[in-house]
Amino acid sequence: MTTTTPIDYVHGYSAHESRRLGDQADTLAQLLHADTAYPAGSKVLEVGCGVGAQTVHLVEAGPKTHFTAVDISAASLAQARARVTAQVPEARVTWHQANLFELPFADTEFDHLFVCFVLEHLAAPRQALAALRRVLRPGGTLTVIEGDHGSAFFHPDSPYAHAVIDCQVQLQAASGGNALIGRELHPLITGAGYDDVTVRPRTVYADRSRPALVNGFTRNTFTAMIESVREEALAADLITPTDWDRGIADLHRTASEDGTFHYTFFKAVAVNPV
Repeated sequence: MTTTTPIDYVHGYSAHESRRLGDQADTLAQLLHADTAYPAGSKVLEVGCGVGAQTVHLVEAGPKTHFTAVDISAASLAQARARVTAQVPEARVTWHQANLFELPFADTEFDHLFVCFVLEHLAAPRQALAALRRVLRPGGTLTVIEGDHGSAFFHPDSPYAHAVIDCQVQLQAASGGNALIGRELHPLITGAGYDDVTVRPRTVYADRSRPALVNGFTRNTFTAMIESVREEALAADLITPTDWDRGIADLHRTASEDGTFHYTFFKAVAVNPV
């Protein structure tokens, strides 16, 4: 990946994707961010803020923290600014359009970095993490959150459902990304030169006793994400239309009264060496 190459975001930039990202962030806020807290007055850089779905929760938890949000997409930044302004009008956020390999900031400018659902889309995630160290002060922290599609299992089990998930994994790999990157966080971050790296799983489990997760995650986040790559999967001859439709139907079946769904995210925290 060169410094001028934009991220190939396999999910696209549609209004549907923007809503999906919002549903995901709102549904998983407690799971992913309950222990994310930055001191008042500290300077935090959110790398790859997208449409601001995660930004909203960061600024709500840190009303006296100074946030800077960066994304390569001008359209996404405009949505992020509008989302945050509408939901947290008092938030302290500065917005920048920039490539993460060419950040327009001074060395050691930030106390903390936050990187959520970004590395999975990069062809060179370790190099990206290493490049980010430039703008992080010595002793500052890095927080990274990523998913891992290989962690998805469910009831009723279905080879067709696994096949449509694998289509998304293959398409993301073909575009230079890695939908299985969650399991790699510790060696990636350590290899990029950070110290005190800790990685912990954050598990989503949904059944009918947790209707908010069934709707917010199983239906509106995960299954919706897989559904969005139908045309690309069929065009690449990864699956037949009949098998695709059955796989999607079986994924929806996991959100039924007797269905269950499991997925694991991984959250890492590390320190820039002094």
